[in-house]
Amino acid sequence: MIQVRDTLAQNSSVNSKLLETIRIEDGKIFNLEYHQLRLERSIQNANIDLHEILSPPASGLYRCRVVYDEKSYEVSYHSYVKRSIKRLKLIESQDIRYDKKYLDRSAIDALFSQKGSADDILIVKNGLVTDTTIANIAFFYKNKWITPSKPLLEGTTRQRLLEEKKIIETQINTTDIFKFEKVALMNAMIDFDIIHNKNIEDIIC
Repeated sequence: MIQVRDTLAQNSSVNSKLLETIRIEDGKIFNLEYHQLRLERSIQNANIDLHEILSPPASGLYRCRVVYDEKSYEVSYHSYVKRSIKRLKLIESQDIRYDKKYLDRSAIDALFSQKGSADDILIVKNGLVTDTTIANIAFFYKNKWITPSKPLLEGTTRQRLLEEKKIIETQINTTDIFKFEKVALMNAMIDFDIIHNKNIEDIIC
């Protein structure tokens, strides 16, 4: 942890706390309006204005974490180094739920522990492709980038790219995966990151 800007009284359990992860580069805050919208959707009567509470470092690449609930928030900035993800293991879970960006990721971490030699996992629920543990996913098919219509979490980068019509959403079954030509991951820190120089069979196992 590099810097804590604001902390109010902590009255809620960790299970109820929520998180926004925001890219900061040389003082520039990325996709702030989408993070603010998700924050406001996540809790009723949100009294947190990200525009007002963020005061990022002027230089360098940082992962800004805003941990919050209805009564409090905490802001911190962390130097960011991108994780290399080249191989994903399919892991199925019927019970997993992560419809809000909760601070508590214990259920996702338990699935991640099953990754074996892969770099991350691709979570399957009810036979449908959802997300990796840290990113939404997209596949290139017939000159279009498509993303699962039922992700575990509706990411801010995913939402922006849908609105910009750079990706489209559709239901993706596990039986569809090996028809695709390319794979990309997307989240607030990596934006839209294509896994290059790999066949689908080399990426997903």
